[in-house]
Amino acid sequence: MKIRTRAAAALALVASLALSACGGDGGGESAGESVTLNIVGFAVPEAANKAIAAEWNKTDAGKGVKFKTSYGASGDQSRAVVSGLKADYVHFSVTSDVTRLVDADLVDAGWNSGANKGIVSSSVVVLAVREGNPKNIQGWDDLIKPGISIVTPNPASSGAARWNALAAWGHITANGGTDAQAQDYLTKLFANVVALPNSGRDATTAFLGGTGDVLLAYENETILARQNGEKLDWVLPSTTILIENPGAVLKNANPKAKEWLDFVLGPQGQRQFALKGFRPIIDGVDTKGVEGAIDPNNPFPTPQKLLTVDKDFESWSALSKKFFDEDAGLVTKIITASGKAQ
Repeated sequence: MKIRTRAAAALALVASLALSACGGDGGGESAGESVTLNIVGFAVPEAANKAIAAEWNKTDAGKGVKFKTSYGASGDQSRAVVSGLKADYVHFSVTSDVTRLVDADLVDAGWNSGANKGIVSSSVVVLAVREGNPKNIQGWDDLIKPGISIVTPNPASSGAARWNALAAWGHITANGGTDAQAQDYLTKLFANVVALPNSGRDATTAFLGGTGDVLLAYENETILARQNGEKLDWVLPSTTILIENPGAVLKNANPKAKEWLDFVLGPQGQRQFALKGFRPIIDGVDTKGVEGAIDPNNPFPTPQKLLTVDKDFESWSALSKKFFDEDAGLVTKIITASGKAQ
């Protein structure tokens, strides 16, 4: 049984196409030049990408470049590009969503061969709680207690949901537990889930609207929420996972897209990511003065145990099959058995 219908995916595609037609940000147009780059991404980094675009427009390379943007759930956005949504540059939550474009001959197979291995932004999974932490959530074990209600997005459409599930699984297996114990833990966790929104951003919106006691979230989402005046706190669990978000230029992209990617990966682009709550992927980036962080001048504390896909889950190809296969994935089966499949 699939945890999300193809009809819903089709509706998401239509929505994405509509967004790409009307969405836009970026600077003006220089004399004799009119370049528009189409950016398709998952919902979470929209504010950061907009800030990076504004900075790039101030440079000679970015002067006059405009943007058309489409943001939504990572998996839906990836499928939309395969179905014809125009893109010069994609920024997804998980590597497997770029792999889908490689398989469709839209992105070069060597897209992740550079020093950054295709990664453009990073974060970690945190446990967002109500202001003052009234349920006294201290870590993963508290999430399976009776009476705790959890919000996390749907892994059928959302990359954020997949990162959340991997972090929860790793809380058990990276600390001496077996796969069977990890599966039991996830079963208990999803029994406490009260909402499975379509995307990480939709999950944040639901939580801020009053749903749930705990939100499984990107660290940067919690920082951005506080930048926007929302009242919430969060817990950095002792074991979490390094979220690595890929970006890629399509084969038929405007040549300016490569210059855009170079800027994104450089110190100016990564500084803008940091200011919006993302952890820089290169050394030497100024991370002070991040508004909304618990400590603005030390916004990215080091977790006690930081999992990675390569070290703890073999690869995206392997873990996608093990956990998220539409029929046989462990997480898919757990959600289906919980009766909360969409």
